[in-house]
Amino acid sequence: MQLEPRQHTPLWMTVSAPIIAVTIVLILSGGLIMWAGAPLFESYVALFVGAFGSKFAIAETLVRATPLILTGLAAAVAFRAKLWNIGGEGQLYAGALAVTYFGTGLIELPPYLMIPFLFIVGATAGGLLLLFPALLKTRLKVDEVVTTLLLNFVILLFANYLLFGPWKDPMAMGWPQGAPVLEEGILPNLLAKTRLHAGLIISVVMAVVIWLVMSKTKWGLEIRAVGHNPEAARFAGIPINKTIIRTALISGGLAACAGVTEVAGTKEYLTLDISPGFGYTGIAVAMLAGLNPLGVIVAALFFAGIYNGADSMSRAMDVSNYIADVITAGSLLMVMLAVMLTRMRIRFRA
Repeated sequence: MQLEPRQHTPLWMTVSAPIIAVTIVLILSGGLIMWAGAPLFESYVALFVGAFGSKFAIAETLVRATPLILTGLAAAVAFRAKLWNIGGEGQLYAGALAVTYFGTGLIELPPYLMIPFLFIVGATAGGLLLLFPALLKTRLKVDEVVTTLLLNFVILLFANYLLFGPWKDPMAMGWPQGAPVLEEGILPNLLAKTRLHAGLIISVVMAVVIWLVMSKTKWGLEIRAVGHNPEAARFAGIPINKTIIRTALISGGLAACAGVTEVAGTKEYLTLDISPGFGYTGIAVAMLAGLNPLGVIVAALFFAGIYNGADSMSRAMDVSNYIADVITAGSLLMVMLAVMLTRMRIRFRA
């Protein structure tokens, strides 16, 4: 048995491979649910209802999907250029810190200027945070996986210091949280009596913009060329280091925008738990989407629905909500296998 590269991958295979992979994972995860003593069909019904069964459930799923779209886009853009950005979590918090610094009274603008301003300063903070590992990679050949991963802990510890120290809100009854964002900087609510905010629209628009940039512009071609074959890209006259730096600024800025939506939209103030791992889950979202910016939207909705539905299933069926982690991790592994099989063909030889 050996693997041979396919000369051409049919469209039906590209589209169906992730669907089949996720279906297999759900079937295998069903064994764990039955092992826990819960009825399989009723459990999956409870999971679906918890994610999409009511207006409130749909709104909460969309709220959770919003930062996942942005961190998924951040990973997709970086990975296209073979820039292994594992620091989405730290960049998310960098954006949240920027919003807290500028949006709680330092700058006062009308809403139509304040909200774009917060996204700009947040994206700048995240882009600059990833710029440092990118420079180390291009100048000194330092592995960006290590530097971006370690920077996550640096930023989280820095946020911890600020919220327990100089940025602690004296009106928070002793809780470690920042001052609330000014009303002019709060993202508008999209659905009454829910937490759904305009960050969802912004994230979807960003996904469309990134898709256009990656597929229709010279910048996108350069990023894809550097990722496919750096030596060939260099021979074609593409500036490798400049492209990596540009990609780092875009990727870090997208991840930081997730922090902006969480502070200026979902919570309206900074806390240490604004992200339950959105930066890391964004990597799985990007991989499930095949690094396609439009696919990131669908993958983010899938992961958000799994996590929200698992909480509901846990309460209704007494099944651990960690089943969501099993499904997401299994989906990532199975999709990677499916993608490999769409690009390679198995040959059996005597």
